[in-house]
Amino acid sequence: MSNKSKGVYLVVVQFVLLGAIVFLPHGDLWSVSEIVGTFSFVVLLLGFVITLLGIISLGSSLTATPVPKHNAVLRTSGMYAIVRHPIYLGLILIGLGLTLPAGSVLTLVSYGLLIFLLSYKARFEEQLLIAHFPQYRAYASRVGRIIPLVGRLH
Repeated sequence: MSNKSKGVYLVVVQFVLLGAIVFLPHGDLWSVSEIVGTFSFVVLLLGFVITLLGIISLGSSLTATPVPKHNAVLRTSGMYAIVRHPIYLGLILIGLGLTLPAGSVLTLVSYGLLIFLLSYKARFEEQLLIAHFPQYRAYASRVGRIIPLVGRLH
């Protein structure tokens, strides 16, 4: 499987999991109080903002898959000075904001799979970025992968 095909596959699975979180039936595994609802909304909003800032920071280097464009520029400022994959962080927060009010085992499992997938996708993308940008390894040694200061390369 080519890197491009693998990248497309990972993106499709990512959206399937997000769709599952949204559309699976809600349950009663935990009670959804006003506090949980408010917290979920704040986390969801924060996730959207982080995702949008990550997209804006990428500019013309943005692609639909984790495979970098031939003429891409390595972004290390803006959100990319805080984490190497702010869009994935944003998606994880969006997923959490959607999972908390669902109160469902299936939604919780889908969310766990989303976290696993995005972690795998980040590592896959980093292999490509290391090959594409000689300076990526030094950048990755200073900046956390998805969570600030966590997952720096050594």
